[in-house]
Amino acid sequence: MAKQISMPVIRRLPRYHRFLSELESQGVERISSNQLASIMRSTASQIRQDLNCFGGFGQQGYGYPVSQLKEEIGKILGLDKKFNAILLGAGNLGKAVATHMNFSRQGFELTAVFDKSEEIVGTMLRGITIMSDDEIERYCHENKIDAAFLCLPRNSVKPLIDKLYSLGIKNFWNFSHYDIKNDYKDVIVENVHMSDSLMTLCYRINESYNN
Repeated sequence: MAKQISMPVIRRLPRYHRFLSELESQGVERISSNQLASIMRSTASQIRQDLNCFGGFGQQGYGYPVSQLKEEIGKILGLDKKFNAILLGAGNLGKAVATHMNFSRQGFELTAVFDKSEEIVGTMLRGITIMSDDEIERYCHENKIDAAFLCLPRNSVKPLIDKLYSLGIKNFWNFSHYDIKNDYKDVIVENVHMSDSLMTLCYRINESYNN
């Protein structure tokens, strides 16, 4: 079913899940599409259209059961699967990502961390002993790995991507700004460009000051 759903709809699902989680923590048991739209600054018709892509979740006149809808969206996203992931690059960015992300709530289990720096290898991050990049091949042969998180400088990515791909890893959360799709068309990549987001903020501030 997911292959037939447009990517804009899929990209809105995590936002639904986040807002529903907040409502659940506040003790809200049921919510209408109009109420949810107001909270999310969306429209009721947009919410109904998005959720109808995956079947009916609400009951007309009664709204959506918050906990059930959150759980169903979580299943659609695959959050109940717990995919095994490794992190490459344990510098400042990698440490921040590993420390502050709640991977288990987002569908992943971080099983290993790798770095090439002799000063970093052997230290602990999130209760995991950081291993040398030289150990990636052995580790991936011995463990089923579904995804790799890349917190590396752009110029360090190419040889590691080639190695990971040869080991059967085709799913990447990519902070490196390296365009993996140029080399491998059949991979799944989520690129994270924090600088793009910051420049967008800069544009919006600039526009507000000019108006």
